[in-house]
Amino acid sequence: MAKIETPRPVRGTQDMLGGTAEAFQERFAHVVAAFDKVRRLYGFQRVEVPVFEATAVFARSLGESTDVVSKEMYTFDDRGGDSITLRPEFTAGIARAYVTEGWQQYAPLKVATNGPLFRYERPQKGRFRQFHQLDAEIIGAGEPGADIELLVFADQLLRELGVSEGVTLNLNTLGDAQSREAWRAALIAHFEAHRDQLSEESLDRLNRNPLRILDSKDPRDRPVADSAPDIDAYLTDEAKAFFDKVTAGLDAAGVAWERNSRLVRGLDYYRHTAFEFITDRLGAQGTVLGGGRYDGLIENLGGPATPAVGWAAGIERLAMLIDAPQQDRPSVAVIPMGEAAETKATGIIADLRRNGVACDMGYRGNMKKRMQRANASGAAWAIILGDDELARGEAALRDLRSGEQQAVPLAALVEKLTAL
Repeated sequence: MAKIETPRPVRGTQDMLGGTAEAFQERFAHVVAAFDKVRRLYGFQRVEVPVFEATAVFARSLGESTDVVSKEMYTFDDRGGDSITLRPEFTAGIARAYVTEGWQQYAPLKVATNGPLFRYERPQKGRFRQFHQLDAEIIGAGEPGADIELLVFADQLLRELGVSEGVTLNLNTLGDAQSREAWRAALIAHFEAHRDQLSEESLDRLNRNPLRILDSKDPRDRPVADSAPDIDAYLTDEAKAFFDKVTAGLDAAGVAWERNSRLVRGLDYYRHTAFEFITDRLGAQGTVLGGGRYDGLIENLGGPATPAVGWAAGIERLAMLIDAPQQDRPSVAVIPMGEAAETKATGIIADLRRNGVACDMGYRGNMKKRMQRANASGAAWAIILGDDELARGEAALRDLRSGEQQAVPLAALVEKLTAL
């Protein structure tokens, strides 16, 4: 009979077991708990949106020319023949819900969420094809104060996690629609004049999304990208005043920032403020949190013209920056010898767990092997129970750190260990 070959896990996904899984989950939970704490301080409501949407939600929102839509989405036809996409980001789904669920009545609306996302891209340090993000949005507020509040929220989250040291806020403005279109035209003219110096990918972007050439990582593109015009020369008075208010607000709130006039975001819906919190502790792709203003998105989805601003942060990447938590180990290892002792031990374990004492018992093995497993587990105490102990109505309680052992009546065992 031919051997059946087990399929390998899909690239960009993770399998974890035991201490590795627990350490990751502890870090993951710590990041989410900190986010939940800070979002409550700032008055952001929890929101939930589906893990998949009609493909048009993302195609219209993110832009057909973006890498996410053209290369990275997990899209399929369901049994009804409808094109469905696993969400690659949160903002488009939240914007769709804002339109279809009548949330306009609550504007300005401050919402936050977290959960899994999916993108078909090259896995990198802390970046996977199934990954998780935190997300915060303010919808229906066109004032610079909304941008400031979200940025201060992000800064406080990083402080709450203890990772703000070495993380820098890079800030830029993409201007209003008039500013961005004028800058886009100037960029196209500049890049067209240097077509022969651009990479194949940038030549493709030139027609679809020329702003993305500015953050190209291809060394061939850097001289041309670095000499491209800045947006400042094309900002309208209104756009400049908006950005000035954002930076003044950050200064007033004590949030440090650096101007990066080359910073662009990869999605078509961004306007005005664009930002990234960047660290050098995660390799070349060092963004841990990023976002900006997207005043045209909801209109693209068929809703009314609605200003909005938001950010997202990778949970896995934030989790990599925090210290590893202390692992919880079983406090007690129960070692029964014989069927009668094993039956009695089952009741003892149930009582200990109900009283908040972590404990475990191996299913097989002689005394020596069970003791070896008890020591390897990191347990502090071992309960040794055999026929002799049962006859006396007691158990042997051994301190696995000192090796000292004492006899404890079975009726007092739970109380004794709970106290310890």
